[in-house]
Amino acid sequence: MVSAETSGGPKMRFAAAACALAIVVCVAVFGAVLAQRATTPVVASAPTSAAPDAAAPAATPTPAPPASAPTAAGKPSPAQTVVATVPATPAVAPAPMAVQPMAPATAPPAAPAAAPAVPPPTAAAPVSCPGHPDALGVSRVVEIDTTGGPGFGFEHFKQYDFLQPGEVVLTFDDGPWPHNTAEVLAALAANCTKAVFFPIGEHTMWAPEILKQVDAAGHTIGSHTWSHKDLSKLTAQDAKDEIEKGISAVAWGLGHPASPFFRFPALRHPPEMVTYLGERNIAIFSTDMDSFDFKIRKPDQVITSVLTKLKKNGKGIVLMHDFQRATADAAPELLKQLKLNGYRIVFMKAKGPVQTLTAYDEEIVKSLKLPTVTNRPTSDVVHTIQ
Repeated sequence: MVSAETSGGPKMRFAAAACALAIVVCVAVFGAVLAQRATTPVVASAPTSAAPDAAAPAATPTPAPPASAPTAAGKPSPAQTVVATVPATPAVAPAPMAVQPMAPATAPPAAPAAAPAVPPPTAAAPVSCPGHPDALGVSRVVEIDTTGGPGFGFEHFKQYDFLQPGEVVLTFDDGPWPHNTAEVLAALAANCTKAVFFPIGEHTMWAPEILKQVDAAGHTIGSHTWSHKDLSKLTAQDAKDEIEKGISAVAWGLGHPASPFFRFPALRHPPEMVTYLGERNIAIFSTDMDSFDFKIRKPDQVITSVLTKLKKNGKGIVLMHDFQRATADAAPELLKQLKLNGYRIVFMKAKGPVQTLTAYDEEIVKSLKLPTVTNRPTSDVVHTIQ
């Protein structure tokens, strides 16, 4: 009898060998697959509808830089450093612009960004002027950093071009003066607008109460020397005395220092005095257009002069004189015409007050005839009772 082991031996040995070979091949193939997966990076596709990773900041659209934003080099430009736009309306902080995160490519469109809370510099702010709905108002207010004595007015200074087309700065020289200054103030108040005044020191000593009215109305007050002498014809020391006595006289008249704004008489700028004012951190004002109202005797001619030059230049700092009768008479109609012709008023303010010099403050007081310890206005001292 042939045993099962004897009769099946060769076949079983062949089957065992085949199984072993199959196992070896499987192990080899599986090992090769594992090796390939180990050297190949695995890229996982993010779900298209997933929200942005909360741990990573969402990308935001880059807003347009404001007027005072730094330049591309990371540093502010000279004009942006010196002139800063501040709100034209008081005490209400503007709401920040809402910026939406950038949505993934396949997500629904993001909601539009909220509109800015304040109008751009070229848009006139709404005017609230009770009783005068068509008032000119103030479009925007700019604050001036006077460090180093920056110069304004393209007739002599070209560096700081901060006005937009259609924007106007109103300035008045040579006051304060009885009747004329008051009428200019009344016209400005009726239009709820503001100006910069450059008073003469001697005139201030004669009529400090008028200058206080300019201050109380919220206008900016600089200085215009002590006696309006042409500084280019004086020695350096005499020119400094004219400048400093004027500054101290205005401070005496106001009861506090004025703004560090100065305008040279006759717009004549001795270089050494320009340097001196820079060292004193006082801004220098020339003009973009001179009305020449000191040569004009008729109000309609003053109006024509200003509007003609504004039409030619498109914008600018306008030089007038509250000392002049024709200008006082022209002021109401001139402001009306500025409004009708689409011009907008920019009001210039200083970042801080001027620093008077003690020696000149004392000299001003000594120049008074029998000075007293009070500087109250006449209206506070003298009262009609009958």
